[in-house]
Amino acid sequence: MNKYDVVALGELLIDFTCVSQDENGYPTVAAHPGGAPANFLAAVNNFGGKTAMIGKVGEDTFGHLLISTLEQSGIDATGIVLSKDVFTTLAFVTLDDHGDREFAFSRKPGADTQLKVGEIKFDLIDAAKAFHFGTLSLTHEPAKTATYNAVEYAKKAGKLITFDPNLRMPLWDTADAAKSQALWGLNAADIIKISNDEVHFLFALDPEQGAQYILQNFGVKLVFVTCGENGCFFANTRTCGHVPGIKGLKVIDTCGAGDIFGGSAVWKVLESGKEPDSLGFEELRSIVSFACATASLSTERNGGISSIPKPEEIEHYLLYS
Repeated sequence: MNKYDVVALGELLIDFTCVSQDENGYPTVAAHPGGAPANFLAAVNNFGGKTAMIGKVGEDTFGHLLISTLEQSGIDATGIVLSKDVFTTLAFVTLDDHGDREFAFSRKPGADTQLKVGEIKFDLIDAAKAFHFGTLSLTHEPAKTATYNAVEYAKKAGKLITFDPNLRMPLWDTADAAKSQALWGLNAADIIKISNDEVHFLFALDPEQGAQYILQNFGVKLVFVTCGENGCFFANTRTCGHVPGIKGLKVIDTCGAGDIFGGSAVWKVLESGKEPDSLGFEELRSIVSFACATASLSTERNGGISSIPKPEEIEHYLLYS
């Protein structure tokens, strides 16, 4: 019997989001808990799943706040290491008039990049149904080697592997390095959540073509290609399709929306009790509709973890929209 539905490894950080600017252009910012794997897990927990996170923060005010946020969200934080040597990673987020974001990182180094193999609690992975990761833990050592080890351990243990490239180009030395690590992740995973921009960057294909290319060229069982306001393409070896985006939203902040989609979709796959490549068209359409609604409604609020709508809100929306 597995104790956890999903265990994730990766960055846990603070997002400082610009809320206003003075006459000289200096921002007033609001701090929110962030990090793609944390947002992903919080979505799983939101619907009744059990999760745990592996990562590293600084032994500072923000590090302790982040651990407290995980615990308040129901995420097991015993896999989070506190470091006296480095500060908790910070991300500074600017939003345009449509709520779309750009990132600048304080990470030279940030605590999340300093996770070592010997600090990983492999017993958490043993107790999970699924293991989730992204590419931010692959940008620098020692976290890169730690991630490789954790993914390989999870695969050997027969865990379902889920992956979101979540490419943040300013964090990479070169575009080739980013592409190489994203492709490594695709080769390792069973379920992929990837954006249309990432598909174009990696393969110069449109979302529908990209989903099929990933299925045909990697050992992937199920692909979700998210397209922002234009919804999501989905594909496995049995079927494929598209769920349109939700119109008429008052979008103020898209931070974490992709992670929330991923966590919601993976939760529904796990809840089905079926293998990802055995799901049929109607099952996948229902899963994607649910995940699209959850992610879309989150954009009407600030932050990542703090923006996840309650199950009853999503149920009401799907019922009456």
